Amino acid sequence: MAYFAAVLARTGAGWDVSETELDNVEALTDLVDLAREAAEDDDTVLVFIEQEDAWFAVLRVDGEEDPRIFVSDGAAAARSSYGAILTDELVEHSGDDFDDLDDLVAELDDEDTAGDEQDGDEESAGAVGPGGVPVGPLGDAELLAEYGLGATELTDLAGEGAVPGEALAEIAEAIGCGEILEAVR
Repeated sequence: MAYFAAVLARTGAGWDVSETELDNVEALTDLVDLAREAAEDDDTVLVFIEQEDAWFAVLRVDGEEDPRIFVSDGAAAARSSYGAILTDELVEHSGDDFDDLDDLVAELDDEDTAGDEQDGDEESAGAVGPGGVPVGPLGDAELLAEYGLGATELTDLAGEGAVPGEALAEIAEAIGCGEILEAVR
């Protein structure tokens, strides 16, 4: 399976982006260590991961704080080795209780939720994939809010029919590093 991974380190001058290999990543701690190595002081580091247009993930590391994770489609990611590293962490911290996905994905406006249900998404709401991992967005949808990309926008980029590579490009553009991310793709 082909993956794309990039490390985006926040610096005083903006974002520094580099493509990275995930060959030595066997656990979340390896991924977090990779991010921290790219950090300038305790500044924010993001890791973007995409797998063959099946799913994308954003991992955020701020200094020594616990990492924050967002995965565009938990069930799809759980079927891949690097995605499983992320979804396993989310499952572990949730206590394996996916009855209420609102606890895992930031609450959206009532209008947005009502609009989704009217669009026929009721059937996929609450759907569970392999290993009990929910189908659809999973994790902290607010992890990029301070950079201008709120939960609604992030979950929209992860919605049905979204193309993960294009979503990551839009995320990078929204946080101010679109051109430099494109240079490493």
